[in-house]
Amino acid sequence: MRICVGKASVEPARLFCIGRNYVAHAEELNNEIPERPVIFCKPSSCLVPEGSAITFPAHGKDLHYEAELVILIGRDGWAVTDGEARSLVAGISLGLDLTLRDVQKQMINKGLPWELAKSFEQSAPIGSFVPLADFIDLVDLNFTCIVNGELRQEGNTGLMIFPVTTLIIELSKIWKLVPGDMIFTGTPAGVGPLSRGDKIEIASKLIGSFSWKVA
Repeated sequence: MRICVGKASVEPARLFCIGRNYVAHAEELNNEIPERPVIFCKPSSCLVPEGSAITFPAHGKDLHYEAELVILIGRDGWAVTDGEARSLVAGISLGLDLTLRDVQKQMINKGLPWELAKSFEQSAPIGSFVPLADFIDLVDLNFTCIVNGELRQEGNTGLMIFPVTTLIIELSKIWKLVPGDMIFTGTPAGVGPLSRGDKIEIASKLIGSFSWKVA
């Protein structure tokens, strides 16, 4: 799938994901508050466009939703300042970091990486991107997650431990960012299970509303 933002389009590149970026979410899972961003990756094949069915993964039983603001990088570069970081952003959207919580607990207990729990096929549903306009405040952006008509998550980016520009700066200390890179910026409190047949919707007034069904 190609990612469109405004009149431009780009092939998806890397999916950088940030764990434990909201205090309340870290606390609800009994995790420590991180001193630096917790970074993991998913292949771009995990992306699921709006309207496609999400197949319940066969290697786990406890599938959780995690609604997140997603950042699309629009040009090559590294960032040192907040201004440089923002200049690399082409657009914003909402996405889901789907997680097999039972598998994740097994991985954590064994000291193993999270890929089996976080990076399986269709683990990154993604909405449409809107261009990053000057009036959009990345540290005061509201979004919600609704499952079967019930509000489950309410997020505001002002509650992030590491704001969007900080994440871009930290990532670019290690990787040169390229067009098509995406950053799933972490989820607020309220994560919970999904079952076959559930409908999940994520929405923001500035970005739009996107939904999927679990097959």
